[in-house]
Amino acid sequence: MQLQKLQSKFLHYLIENNIQPGENLPPINNIAKELEMSPGKVRENLEVARQLGFVSVKPRVGIVRQPLRFAPSILQTMLFGLGTGEVEFSQLSQLRQIIEAGFWDEAVSQLQPEDITKLKSIIEEAWKKLRGTPVHVPNSEHRALHLLIFSRLQNPLVQGILSTYWDAYDASELTRFAKYQYWLDVWEYHERIVCSLEKKEFDKSKQLLIKHFALLASE
Repeated sequence: MQLQKLQSKFLHYLIENNIQPGENLPPINNIAKELEMSPGKVRENLEVARQLGFVSVKPRVGIVRQPLRFAPSILQTMLFGLGTGEVEFSQLSQLRQIIEAGFWDEAVSQLQPEDITKLKSIIEEAWKKLRGTPVHVPNSEHRALHLLIFSRLQNPLVQGILSTYWDAYDASELTRFAKYQYWLDVWEYHERIVCSLEKKEFDKSKQLLIKHFALLASE
């Protein structure tokens, strides 16, 4: 693989030395000597890598290579674009819908019985919030349900985009003033989807998913 477009020497260092997730890196001075860079410049490169989620830096632990996560590398760009108006949430929402529908069959076929149990528990918690006094919007449950369905999919790009979608969804406060009936309709669909998954009626669950996407557009 040619890495000319990967401008960070520190990231080159991680790749060329085959540093695996969970491995500790040498001290900054050692890395600087090997890369023929100043320690200050290495720290600059290291901070970028940390923000992207490639490494963590903790006292008494040091620098540790982290598993690849796609979300950190696109989340800030997405939030900035939403803030400036250069990106519309509807564009991200459309992408999310295409991804969920496109990867649905692969994702749900990998779900285990314990995942279905967790999904049913999420449904129960959501209904408690919606039927409680006072009523609470089950935002955290909304995110948890959708991400759990795709949690066994071995595709970091899909995982990253979906995770970014829910962070942007929260930041946009798109449904802040949604009517109570909207949330009832959403969670009725969720309950039907999970029921279909439990029965392994995967085609039916996918059709319910697609229909429930229309609720956000109509709100």
